[in-house]
This record gives sequence, structure tokens and C-alpha cells, in this order.
Amino acid sequence: MSEQNETEDHSLYAAREPIFPRRVKGPFRNLKWVIMAVTLGIYYITPWLRWDRGPNLPDQAVLVDLASRRFFFLWIEIWPHEFYFIAGLLIMAGLGLFLFTSALGRVWCGYACPQTVWTDLFILVERWIEGDRNARLRLHRQKKWDLRKVRLRVTKWVAWFLIGMATGGAWVFYFTDAPTLLNNLIALQAHPAAYITIFVLTMTTFVFGGFMREQICIYACPWPRIQAAMMDEETLTVGYRYWRGEPRGKLNHTETEDPPAGDCIDCMACVNVCPMGIDIREGQQLACITCALCIDACDDVMAKIGKPRGLIDYLALTDEETEKKGGASRPIWQHVLRPRSVLYTVLWSGVGLALVFALFMRADIDLTVAPVRNPTFVLMSNGDVRNTYEIRLRNKNGEDRPVRVTVKGDLALRTQLENTIYETVTVPADETKLVKFFVIAPGQSDISKREVSSIRIWVEDVINGDKAYKDTVFNGKANK
Repeated sequence: MSEQNETEDHSLYAAREPIFPRRVKGPFRNLKWVIMAVTLGIYYITPWLRWDRGPNLPDQAVLVDLASRRFFFLWIEIWPHEFYFIAGLLIMAGLGLFLFTSALGRVWCGYACPQTVWTDLFILVERWIEGDRNARLRLHRQKKWDLRKVRLRVTKWVAWFLIGMATGGAWVFYFTDAPTLLNNLIALQAHPAAYITIFVLTMTTFVFGGFMREQICIYACPWPRIQAAMMDEETLTVGYRYWRGEPRGKLNHTETEDPPAGDCIDCMACVNVCPMGIDIREGQQLACITCALCIDACDDVMAKIGKPRGLIDYLALTDEETEKKGGASRPIWQHVLRPRSVLYTVLWSGVGLALVFALFMRADIDLTVAPVRNPTFVLMSNGDVRNTYEIRLRNKNGEDRPVRVTVKGDLALRTQLENTIYETVTVPADETKLVKFFVIAPGQSDISKREVSSIRIWVEDVINGDKAYKDTVFNGKANK
């Protein structure tokens, strides 16, 4: 073998061969249409939904407010110090992905992955403009760029570009008031970051959905390689019943053939509808996203030639031997309800319940406490010891609230807020306020003589009684 051939055989990257999937009808294709419409509808419409939160808060239902460093979702408001809610949602997303993969293989990739959804939309537009598989193949193989080919290609690319622009535009609307930003974008008065973000997302959507479709799944996405650890012999995934389909024969084969031909008539329907361009009859492959369009195509052919459906179907390896001997496969629920999937479900539910509990148990008033370290304490003229604390009060209500600040730890302690003789301070609606808080210990008290003592600073909403606290320390004269 020549050096050139050795290099070609061991190449880790294969140049892209354009794929032109044929239109197919069936339950799985219909399910993909529904999921595509729902997911795209949610993505494009959500920034325009309104939610009345009061006069001092944004009225956008879903908003990542970077300026105020908060996340709004309907009636829920997440502050920066509550990032654990976001972390919990990410953990739930990961566990959900593990659950679906262990039960049904790469069902996420085949139905709900953004790359799949937008690729489906791009293929739909391409089919509307250039025609179905055969028409697109003829146009692709046409070497001469005549007026018709230029017109079709330019029309398709412009449609793709507009979809990409709508995608990037919808994304930036999640980060500021959508109607205001739209007016600013049209008037060319928006922040440069908005235009840059829209351009980047427009081009990535245009390229990934139009020209790198299956390449993203094969080379850029790590999930095809991770899924092997999530799947086992009980996992249901798209497969070919070779014991029923082989050896392949023609439609007009005779019953006396030896060996008798299988049900597969080698019509290539399963290959022609595959958006990844693979032949599922060759077994499971890294490129397969289990979109099940090959099932729809094969079932349609089987119905036309009078054969039972299921030559290509959702299968589990554990049912192979039983079916080869003529037995029936086990019910789907027996493959889904097994220890691994039950464990993922329990973990997923546990995290979800913990987040709900934390969400409804959190108080509308909160605080952080930072002892002033320079100096750690002040020895006053009468011998008393004073510690200073910077307290950041958070008022999550939609109206101003008076808040009382107190301390617990030693009965001898006295407290004072800076610039006031009262124990209360008013915190503006849905904002934070930084105050200085003094804790004073009499010079002859035990707490003033110790090096460090534990204390607890409490804040209480005077109106509704909500309370919160933070533990900290009091530094005494022994530190000197």
C-alpha cells in the first residue's frame, strides 16, 4: 500500500458529503414536527411575554437582568447569591439527559437538541425552495451555475440567514426589555454588544444548520462518545432486525429461493430519509441520532408490500436472541423501569423537590455580614470594645421595608447603626443597602476580654416579621 493510501485510510476526519434527506411521513416524523414547533415557539415568543411585578421591577416574564444582576422567571426572582438554584437546574438537566439516554438512547439528540431542531427547520426551508431529495440531488450535481441554480441557492441562503438573524435576535431579547431593545436595534441606537451577539449567533446558526449539519454531531458534540457509558443492553434504541431482513431480496423474489429472502427488499428508503446519511442496517453507529425517521420510511414500505411493520424499530439487545428464536420481545416498560433508570428518576426528583422547598422557604429579607478587619476592634475612651460590621441588606419585596438589626450572643452587648440612634433602617424596594453596624461590649465584660467570641446578627422585617441571620465573630481585647 502506498504512503498516500495509508494516510487516507487512517484519516481522522472525512470531508463532508452533502446529504439530501427525502421527505417522509409517519408518527415519528409527526412527533418531530410537534417538538420543533413547540421548542422554536417557546424560544422565539418567550421574551415578549409580560408579567406584572409592580412599579419598581421589569415586566418581562423571563429576563436575565445583567445590570441588576438578577434572573426573573414569572413570579420567581433569583439573586446572585442564590446561584445554587441555577446549579440545581443544571444538575437536573444532566440527570434528565442520563435518564432519557439510559432508557431510549440518543432520544434527546434526535428530537430536542437545538442543532437537530434548527437543522430540521433548515432542511424544511431547503425542501420548499429546491424540491425533495431527487430535485436537490440534480441541482447539486449540476456543474453549470445557470440563472435557475443561482436563484434557488440565493433564495435558500437568504432564508437561512433570516432564520439565523431571528435566532440571534431572540437570544439578546432575553437579557433586556425586548420591545425597548427592538426599537433601539431598528434605530441603530442599541449597545454594540447587542449587534455583535446577533451577528455571531446569526452566522453560527447559518453555518451549523446549513453547511455543517451532521458534522457538528459527529465531530463537535461530545455526547455521542459519552452516551456509551449511559447505555446498556436494556436500552431501547433504533435498530435493524437483521434476522428477519436478511438475506435481502428484490420485491419480486420467489418463495422457492434458497436461502429464502428476508423481508428487506433493499429499497434504500431508510438511507434516503436519514439526516445523518447512514445505513442503519449496518448496525449501531456513532452518527446515529435515533431520530427514528428510518422507522417511518421502512414501515411505509412494509405496508405497501404486505409485510408486518418493525423491520427497523426501537430494539434492545436483550430481546435479540428471543426474537431470533421466534419469541416476542418484552414490553417497553420492562426495559424502561429498571434499577438504573429508577435511580436517575429518584435523583432527578430529589433535586427538584429540594429546589422547590428552598424556593418557598426563603425569606424576602436577607443579609450578608463582613467584619471590618482594619482595625479588628476599637478600644473606646471609657474602656469599651467596639467591633464594626458592614451589613448588606437585601429587600426582595416590591415596596420599601423598615428592617430592625439586632445581635445575639451576650447580654452585655450593645448595638448601634451608623448615623442613627434607632435599630431600624429602611431598605428600598427590591434593592440592597449597605449599612455599618456597631457592636459594643463593656470593658469589664467577659466577651470584651476574650480573643474571639461567636455572635449572631439578626435582621427582621418590621412589617411582616420575616427574619434572617448570619453568624460572625466578636474580637475582644485579647487580640491586642
